[in-house]
Amino acid sequence: MKTSTSMTSAVTAVTLLSCALAAPAQAQGIYNTPSGHDFNPSWYIAPSINGISPDDKFGSDDQGGGLGLRVGKPLTHWLDLQLGTTYSRAHEGSSSYRQNTLGVDALFLLSRERFRPFLLAGGGAEYDKVNRPDLSSNGTSPYLNMGLGAQYSFNSQWGLQADYRHAVSFLQNNDFGFDRGHSNIVTVALLYTFDKPAAPAPIARNEAPPPPPPRAIEAPPPAPVPQRFERYTLSSTELFDFDSFVLRGSQPKLDEISSVLNRDPAIESINILGYTDRLGSDQYNQKLSQSRAEAVKSYLISKSVDARRLNAVGKGERNPVVECSDKKRADLIKCLEPNRRVEVEEIVLQRRVP
Repeated sequence: MKTSTSMTSAVTAVTLLSCALAAPAQAQGIYNTPSGHDFNPSWYIAPSINGISPDDKFGSDDQGGGLGLRVGKPLTHWLDLQLGTTYSRAHEGSSSYRQNTLGVDALFLLSRERFRPFLLAGGGAEYDKVNRPDLSSNGTSPYLNMGLGAQYSFNSQWGLQADYRHAVSFLQNNDFGFDRGHSNIVTVALLYTFDKPAAPAPIARNEAPPPPPPRAIEAPPPAPVPQRFERYTLSSTELFDFDSFVLRGSQPKLDEISSVLNRDPAIESINILGYTDRLGSDQYNQKLSQSRAEAVKSYLISKSVDARRLNAVGKGERNPVVECSDKKRADLIKCLEPNRRVEVEEIVLQRRVP
């Protein structure tokens, strides 16, 4: 296949464009550097204009042009994947040639700076259509291509890509009269990245921290800050015998709760919630859970906690923690143990920071 002067000029133009962009880019360093990456992993789109020099065996030795659209995705710091399509036409006298492609290219980038030279390789499907005085035919065939090019980033979302590729199509089931087609294609595309890169973390400087300000002799105490007193969940097995609401002798957890409440009498409206398992009737379980909540309330009152600050509520078998399907009653009682509990709802204490 003959390579014409105009196609050679186009390839030269791509090379010169790459060299022109490289000069300022080398001083810029890596441009898109999101946190944790040395590249921006966002998808991008690349509409393009194309120049094509088709195989002269198609009957058109003149150059043509067309449009294309690619979608790209950076996969690693050295690899991009681009999927896209092109439409190109060429005329020579009364003969015309049309080419449509749909394929995927792997771009092997040599840099992730503003200027990014790359090698490419890919393939896909190619549709060729020829209209000339002695032949009118069309067909779809697989193709492979290889080439080189460069990208240039204007800012975090806009850029430019120029490349040159040589494609070989493996012609099948057509009247073209040959089984290999060779095309040279030059592409110039505008790049738009959908997401901006994450801002890099600021670089710490090796500077000594400023000295702390002089401390006042009589500094006022800091304002109170909230301290969380988490919800207490007390196992009924620790508090009561099975099917009973009489508290056992020693209750260290209830002693701890009463100590906290007595240290800060401003805490009010503490809910004590009693729960049972699902064994027994609803009415019986409701009464038992209420009695257990009242027993805990009475214990706290005996430890000098004001009764007006406490509210005992029986919840029966509601809000189970576990679900069990054991057949033996002893195993079922053991499995349902977490559901038999008394909860003291979370409260907020105020304390001063030392």
